[in-house]
Amino acid sequence: MAGQTEPVITGQACLQEGARWLCDHDPRFTQVMDEIEEIPLRLRPDGFAALMFAIVGQQVSTASAAAIWARVEAAGMVTPEAVTAASAEDLAALGLSRPKIRYAHALAGAGLDYATLRAASSADVITTLTAVPGIGLWTAEIYALFALGRADIFPAGDLALQEAARVLFDLPERPKEKDLRQMAENWSPWRGVAARLLWAYYRIVKHREGIA
Repeated sequence: MAGQTEPVITGQACLQEGARWLCDHDPRFTQVMDEIEEIPLRLRPDGFAALMFAIVGQQVSTASAAAIWARVEAAGMVTPEAVTAASAEDLAALGLSRPKIRYAHALAGAGLDYATLRAASSADVITTLTAVPGIGLWTAEIYALFALGRADIFPAGDLALQEAARVLFDLPERPKEKDLRQMAENWSPWRGVAARLLWAYYRIVKHREGIA
């Protein structure tokens, strides 16, 4: 595990370390570990393309996001220069909605210093990113979690995480973002591993229910 003040996930060894800690502190995570083959790593290179990928994934299914992203990549819309030069019609043809077209253009023109973000605190990363139109807290947290590998980030606004927590912890209803964020405080400094386990558990639950 790299990093001192803010641990960074770099591979399976980090995930296993975090999972052991979580299972020791809350045995219900052991249930997830018993049912999955491997904790999903899901790290992506940081930079403009990673944020474009997060924008594409906003409020659509995983399958839809993957299909749109494949078209975005094929068209070369993975640099600020390419997106700036693209018209709204060009981006719409790839499957981006009107709001996402605005967000893509705003991101391309934001002039973010991605190298500086690597060394910034997670709080500063989120503050910087959410200042860009179209990048909300969920998108900023997803970037910090998967592009920067921050080990203690938990996107509590994610519906899949909320549903997985409802089932795993036998809650009477799906927890709201505020409530799940409060629950996740008990999983620090490994909230990023807890999120990965809950996402994996969500897929198991949906498979059992016959939902793709």
